[in-house]
Amino acid sequence: MSSIYFLGIGGTAMASVAVALSHAGHAISGSDTQLYPPMSTYLDDHNIRYFNGFSSENLHHASPDVIVVGNAISRGNPELEYALNHHIELISMPDLVQKRLIANNTSLVVTGTHGKTTTTSLLAWLLDHGGLKPGFLVGGIPENFSLGCRTSERSENGFFVSEGDEYDTSFFDKRSKFLLYRPDIAIINNIEFDHADIFNSLEDIKRSFRLFVNLIPENGALFVNGDDPVAVDIASRAFCKVERFGLSSDSEWNASNISLDSETSTFDISYKGNPLGNISVPLFGNYNIMNALAAIAAATRTGLPFDAIKRGMALFKRPKRRMEIIGTFPGNITLIEDFAHHPTAVRVTLEALEQLYAGRRIVTCFEPRSNTTTRNIFQQELSESFSPATIVVIGKVHRPDRYPPDQCLDTDLLQASLQKQGKTVFLAGKNSTDYPNDIVAFLQPQLIEGDVVILLSNGSFSNLKNLLIEIFQKNS
Repeated sequence: MSSIYFLGIGGTAMASVAVALSHAGHAISGSDTQLYPPMSTYLDDHNIRYFNGFSSENLHHASPDVIVVGNAISRGNPELEYALNHHIELISMPDLVQKRLIANNTSLVVTGTHGKTTTTSLLAWLLDHGGLKPGFLVGGIPENFSLGCRTSERSENGFFVSEGDEYDTSFFDKRSKFLLYRPDIAIINNIEFDHADIFNSLEDIKRSFRLFVNLIPENGALFVNGDDPVAVDIASRAFCKVERFGLSSDSEWNASNISLDSETSTFDISYKGNPLGNISVPLFGNYNIMNALAAIAAATRTGLPFDAIKRGMALFKRPKRRMEIIGTFPGNITLIEDFAHHPTAVRVTLEALEQLYAGRRIVTCFEPRSNTTTRNIFQQELSESFSPATIVVIGKVHRPDRYPPDQCLDTDLLQASLQKQGKTVFLAGKNSTDYPNDIVAFLQPQLIEGDVVILLSNGSFSNLKNLLIEIFQKNS
């Protein structure tokens, strides 16, 4: 076994892979800055040694055989410079996953702009519940496993399920991560423009997906969102078997008669027009029905019978920060957290809440944090994505100094547009230096009995969740 050092170990995928390889017997260490829960806790719980901050001394003490370089690490990092100067072997995290975890297993890769984490978690769970004991890599912590990554439990001819991100791999490899995962069975959930820091256009993103599709072997399979014309077009170039999943009747895998209660969504599923049965899953919104269809189709390809899939589906638990219900507090105020940050993800998440909590007000706190939503690329789309919300709080734009003023998201314009729609809108951090406490101060007199408060961010939202929990609990 080797000594492996993770440079940038605080990332969700990096930490998860580090823990998986530690369990496989490798000596693991690493470093990062601003490590905070849940990943710092995750590393501590699994006894992973890590350094806070970057220093060449860290590598001198760790003396690793190989360094895994996270894609947030760039030239000028003192540890990277030390490694280059001393000829220590460097490898990207996706390449490590391919070599050490996917290896000779059947590789199932879930891709798409939205829904990857939920679909990957669900697919891994269905295979696990069905007795296939897959390895997996998920960009979150699936509640059914409490691990973001693990090795396949089969010594040979096993399965490995990967969340296939289209973001780039490392400073020395600008390919999309999913191009290193050697897909045998693949899912494309949807394709939209995102990651404006590395892609110039939707055409750029489509190019990466075309390369991905071209990697699937002839005896493999591709399952594609039949309701997404861009994804269908990309899939049309595949050399393998292609099947569509969707809510439209012309998709091979079709969901119909969708209903929901406070716990689950239920729908009928058919394959090529032939009814298979009824499915219940503790997920909400049509976008999650699509995620479920994709996972069912891919799981069936591994040989799992429908009855086993149906039983596993009912026992699925949502990943952290994917429509995660934090709690219900005095006044019947429900607090929810979600990772949604792209305008489409914001819209479908809020639509799902509107359906689930019919008749209750939706109070949305949105943090423009991603490299795409901090810019004005989706200025108009964002203003249209909050339709189900009554009150909208816009958090501070994350690191606006990265772009010229004429390229930044204009929060004043966003506020004006939302107010024209009749919404109450608060721009946090605009007239106060006490952020995000100014959000709490704004919300306290605004909230009424039965409100549903949702936090939307791909970051920590400056600890807003815990501040709200504290205030809500004090009101008891």
